[in-house]
Amino acid sequence: MELRHLRYFVAVAEERNFTRAAERLHIAQPPLSRQIQQLEEELGVTLIEKGPRPLRLTEAGDFLLAHARPLLDQVRDLKAMTQRVGKLERTVSVGFVASTLYGQLPDIIRRYREGNPEVEVTLHEMTTIEQIKALKEGTIDVGFGRLKSEDSSIRRILLREERMAVALFPGHRLADATGGLRLLDLVNEPLLVYPKAPRPSFADQVLAVFAEANLAPDHVTEVRELQIAMGLVAAGQGIAIVPESVQGMHNRNLIYRPLDDKHAFSPILFSVRYMDRAPELENMLAAVYAVYDELGVAHVKEQL
Repeated sequence: MELRHLRYFVAVAEERNFTRAAERLHIAQPPLSRQIQQLEEELGVTLIEKGPRPLRLTEAGDFLLAHARPLLDQVRDLKAMTQRVGKLERTVSVGFVASTLYGQLPDIIRRYREGNPEVEVTLHEMTTIEQIKALKEGTIDVGFGRLKSEDSSIRRILLREERMAVALFPGHRLADATGGLRLLDLVNEPLLVYPKAPRPSFADQVLAVFAEANLAPDHVTEVRELQIAMGLVAAGQGIAIVPESVQGMHNRNLIYRPLDDKHAFSPILFSVRYMDRAPELENMLAAVYAVYDELGVAHVKEQL
């Protein structure tokens, strides 16, 4: 049994269709069917039920799929780490969601570069979902995201839970409110959420906070990115709920108020490939903790 057999089988099992699996793998359908047949003959079991549409796996097929996925993830990890070791130059590619630029991320990168001048650091703005995909493909080495998810090939460390805030334009009826705001104060306001795609995203996180409070905003508009949402808020087109660190985005046409609801928090998560224990990543996590400690920011410490 070869790795390509497993890769082909997983594609067919996930697509539930030979034609779509062949397109995904960039091969013709007849060779793909022959590869699956060879795999069944080698194992001496039937993996895919004959006849039903959409395609269904046998009990043996379900068992193989459950074990083939993490095995292929480990192979991808091994490839990425071997390539890292084989490179003469030392590099770290960092994926980040836009809102982290207004928090501690710039300090973290600056601290890391000062302590590791021999390492080339590149930064790539991408959503949390895009970061997970990029980590698996080996195009980035570490991600700073906001969405919690489970993936056996990705190690995720919760750095902190950041309180949310409400962005308003000057002159808004809630702009001069003393103290924090509540979700109940916002349900009738035109709410701008971001990003529009890919989903799930921070937009879903904001809507989930309303749902946990048994509330639903009356008017929701999805926009492409954080900067657009803030521009529309400044223009008086609505309000937005953002991580409190976005208050670092200084604009005379924006006013921020804390959100006091108990569920109104957004996590900051540090993500790496599960088996990757490269010194560069250990040092990056050490820089994170050093910056948080200096600023007195509450966080969770965990080793890779």
